[in-house]
Amino acid sequence: MTRFGDFDVLCRDTPSYTWCNLFYRQVLKKASDILTDASLPTASAGLGVNPTCSIPRMGHDGSLGNIANIVVCALSLLFTGVLIWATNRRKAAVGRIELRTFLLLYFITLPLQLITTGSFLEQGSTSLVALTAVHAGFVAALFWALLANALVATQVVEDGTPSSLIPFYFFAVCFFAATTYISFDVALTITSTFGPSNPPSALHSIPLFVFTSIWPAASTLIYFGIMTYIVLAVLNEVRPMWFYILSAALFVLSQLAYFLLSRVICKGSSQKIDGSFVATILETAAVGVLYLAWKSITEESWDEDPYYAS
Repeated sequence: MTRFGDFDVLCRDTPSYTWCNLFYRQVLKKASDILTDASLPTASAGLGVNPTCSIPRMGHDGSLGNIANIVVCALSLLFTGVLIWATNRRKAAVGRIELRTFLLLYFITLPLQLITTGSFLEQGSTSLVALTAVHAGFVAALFWALLANALVATQVVEDGTPSSLIPFYFFAVCFFAATTYISFDVALTITSTFGPSNPPSALHSIPLFVFTSIWPAASTLIYFGIMTYIVLAVLNEVRPMWFYILSAALFVLSQLAYFLLSRVICKGSSQKIDGSFVATILETAAVGVLYLAWKSITEESWDEDPYYAS
């Protein structure tokens, strides 16, 4: 029976589920008891642990790796770079530095996602483990940055000042460090605190599950709740709210595409592509709409009113 914190079902049924890279190495020690032909040999194995469908490692059986998501991640990098440039130009906008940091963190996660899900590196390799652990850390920090942008928007403290930026960066570093350490411990079993799964086949880690699944979902919900209050109650506006609703809808659809469509697309394409590229498109679109929402409630030039009445 699946318990809270078990990754076995996700690693089996969700192609290109990134955090499976962190369990492969520890179960490889008992490969004969746990791993099936779907995850062996390591030289050609795709992402996942005993996956029902996965894209073989690049260069094996004519595989191009997760080519669709590789291309989409590269294009998303360019798009996010434009958003960062556009955000930086709005010198007087509330939360400009904080939103720019959020976009920078998203920008950093894209090449990490490209590598950790692209079927470039050998399963169980130290390089793949290290990059996946760092990726997990940046994802946790990214969602803190998202939530912090909502807190900044309340104007409890003035944005762009030390009172805003010091806790902003401090907690971002804390989330990054904690999640990265836990990820390394899960993968390399450095200690018995977060390391070995019990039983090994369950791929069990509550802390990793909390930081990579529960925390992103919770921070997104809280962010949406705070921004709804600000837009409808404080600004008494309706039009910007549609941007936030659209962004939230795109994010939810991206997760549905990732978890529900990936295996269907993987099997339908004979293990050439999966649904991760659809999820990346929708996630990047959600970030783009989030920028439009922020733009719609902030001033571009200096003004006494920190918000723009749309």
